[in-house]
Parts: sequence; C-alpha cells; structure tokens
Amino acid sequence: MRRLTVLNLVMLAGIAIILFAWLTGKDGTRPGGLTAGENSRQEESAAPPSKGPGTDGSAGQSGDGGGANGSAGQSGDGGGANGSAGQSGDGGGAAGSAGQSGDGGEAGGNAGQSGNGCDADGSAGQSGNGGGADGSAGQSGNGGGANGNAGQSGEEERPDDSGAKVRLAFVGDLLLASSVEELMRKNGYDYPYRDALPYLTEPDLTAGNLENPITKRGTPAEDKQYVFKGRPESLDALKEAGFDVVSVANNHTLDQGVVGLLDTIDYLDEAGIRHMGGGRNEEEAYRPAVLEAQGVKVAYLGFSRVLPVVEWKATKEREGLAEAYDSTRALEAIRKAKEDADLIVVMVHWGRERVDHPVEHQKVLAKQFIDAGADLVIGSHPHVLQGFERYKGKWIAYSLGNFIFNMTATLKTRDTGVLDCVCSKAGDCELKFHPMRAEQSKPSPMDKTSAAKLIAHLNDISFGVKIHPDGTITAKDDDGKR
Repeated sequence: MRRLTVLNLVMLAGIAIILFAWLTGKDGTRPGGLTAGENSRQEESAAPPSKGPGTDGSAGQSGDGGGANGSAGQSGDGGGANGSAGQSGDGGGAAGSAGQSGDGGEAGGNAGQSGNGCDADGSAGQSGNGGGADGSAGQSGNGGGANGNAGQSGEEERPDDSGAKVRLAFVGDLLLASSVEELMRKNGYDYPYRDALPYLTEPDLTAGNLENPITKRGTPAEDKQYVFKGRPESLDALKEAGFDVVSVANNHTLDQGVVGLLDTIDYLDEAGIRHMGGGRNEEEAYRPAVLEAQGVKVAYLGFSRVLPVVEWKATKEREGLAEAYDSTRALEAIRKAKEDADLIVVMVHWGRERVDHPVEHQKVLAKQFIDAGADLVIGSHPHVLQGFERYKGKWIAYSLGNFIFNMTATLKTRDTGVLDCVCSKAGDCELKFHPMRAEQSKPSPMDKTSAAKLIAHLNDISFGVKIHPDGTITAKDDDGKR
C-alpha cells in the first residue's frame, strides 16, 4: 500500500509538471531534441554566426543579420532564437527567466542575464554579444532572425564587402647582386631591409622591381655595360622582409640568358614570392600575378619599355619579357585582368636614367594603361624619384627610384622611399609617401629636415598634385590635370 501511495504521488507530481509546462508554453527542450543546457554548450563552442539577413522571421532587428526563431529578437553579435524578450551581448538568453551568469549561463532560471555566455531556459535573458534563444522580442546586431514571428527576412545574401580596403606598398628597383650582394654576405641577407622593415611588413601586400636574375649558371649578356647575377640565398630574406610580389620586366632579368630568366622564375616560386613580367612565352609573360588581401583581389602586371635587344621580348614561341614598346599586347592584358580582379596594378620599367621628369612615352603609356583599366601605375628604371600625377581619378608614380642598389656618385639616386596606397575595391586609392635615404645600400627613414626638402622637390616635379608634409598625396583639383 505504501508503495502504491508513493507511486501515486510521483505520478501526480509528473502530471503537475506536465500541466505547468503546457500552461506556460515552455517544455524545457530546444530545437533538435537537445535540452536547453545541451544546446547552450553547443552554441558556445560553435563558430561565430555568419553575417547575413534573417530567414523565415518577421520584424526581427539586426545589424548584419536578424533574430533566429524569435519574435522581434535582438542581439549584439548573435540573435534571439525561440525566446521572449531575450537580449544578449556575447551569449544569448535561452528559454529561461531571471537567472544571472557572468561567462556561462543559468539554466532553468528567470530573467537570466549573462555577460559573455547565454541564459538557458530563460526569458528576458541579457548578454554581451550573443542573442536570446527560445525567446521573443530578442534583439540582434550581427546574428539573424530565422523561423520567427515578426522577424524581417529575405533570401540569404553574401556579406557586403563593398567597403573593404587593402593597403599596398611599393618600392623602386631592388638589386640583390654586385656590391649589394657583397654587403649581404658580410652583414646578413636581411641587412638592406633592417631600417625600413615596418614599412614593408605592415602593409597587406608589398611589391618592387627585381633588377637582376637569380641563378647559379647562365651566360653573361654581351655588349652591356652592367651585367648582374644574384644568389638564390638572397630570396628568403626578401620574402621575410615583406615582399609578396616582384616584377621581372626590366633590362637586367636576361643578363644571364634565358636559363637565368627561367631559374629566376623557379627560385621565386620556391621562395613563395609571386612574379610577373616574364615567362616561357608571351602568354606567361603578360599574365598577371593575382593576390588577395582583405577580401580584395589585386592583379599585378609587369611591362618593360627598356630592353637592350629585340630578342628579349617574349613571343608565342620564345621565352622573354612583357614589353611595352608597342602597347597593344599590354593593353589587352590589362583589360583581361580587369575581368577577374578588383584592382589592377601596372608596374612598368621606362624612362631615362637620372632624369627628374618623365619623358613623353611615360606620359602616353601611363594614360593608356589607365584608360584600359589600371588603377595604379608604378614606374621604375630612372634610378631617381620622379613626380606623381592623377589621371581620371587614378594614380601614376612615374618613378620610385632605387630602393636597394649599388652606391654611385650621383647623390640623388640615394633618395628613395616607400609608397603606401590604401585602396577600395572600386579602385579609389589614398596615397602616402615615406621619404628615405639609402646609405651603403640600406634605405632608412629621413630626418624631418631632409624629408621636408625631398617632399618640396617632389612637389616641384609632380603634376597637379600636392605632397603634404606628412607625405600624404592629394590632387589639386578633381580631374588631376595641371
């Protein structure tokens, strides 16, 4: 009899619990058959919610998404789901009420609040970045409302990255041979970059013009005053210094013949440094190096308007370099690259050595490149700095001079720097030049007095732009014309 009485009491208690749950509309369970506590732990270990709109909900509010399975759910980064009046910062109130928690979440409480975790089995739960779960009136900043009432919804969309920006850095000529090689072997292969390292490593992508072949063999080019040859050991330090991509389209890459060009390509590949401007045929030579950073695809193309002999030009059947004496093939490459990339960067070897102003072919080619789709045109070869110009909203740096090179008697070849370009996916770029001077083939930031003099000189030789004391470069008028 006693056993029957106890059993009856247990059954009555169970019935009472079921009735209570039915009356209150909360059965202590979560979608998928998990209890609130189990689903809460699962949510905490899951990846952050993707940033998209709410689905199957109505009137849910969110910054990037919307409340999930809730009505009018709101949250900081997560989303209200199947809850009522749940608010959250990092976690989310879930099917409970009045419980409080710091990092985790109270289960089976009332009016639960949470700092970083989420309330389980609570209504009106609050937390930092997550969202109310199993609640109504939950709020969400980055999460999304799904299967709820009064939650706004639409088809799932890709994240809006139209505001994405990438920081690109550029330098001029990089010579890793001759007397520079001697200094590196004596002081370490990282020697030339030490003083400029932050300017090279902090940007998202850094590029320069590699002015010598990298090979252990080859036949020196004939009838040339300067013939270069660099060691493969130099490339690891170049990579560690922050360089992601280099152009090989110049008047020295074939100094050791075709074998030197092909070795250079192979050694760059081994070092993890992208390259453009040369190849086993013209298709490879004109092919861009496409890199992606911060959600922005950047296509780098390399061309040379300075070649010692016609045999250096790449053809359908011949190894060589991408030339720009006839711009037809270069313009085609730019237009094709524009189909698949957000930003187009043209790095071009051109002009006359040790001359402060661009010659006519530089001005003509630069504008042709931009008309074809280039966003930035970066020049090298003159061994000195030349001015800047803006054309149709795009930027031209006619020459960035020498960055790492042999020391010569021409003092202005030591003036150099790093050009920073912060660009949007639409191709709008903000420029800043960091003045440096190279001593013993090692560029270092200038003191204020020297930097002011160099910036004044750049203002004198630029076209329709102003270089400010801090190095920022702006157009004097909207169209960049002088």
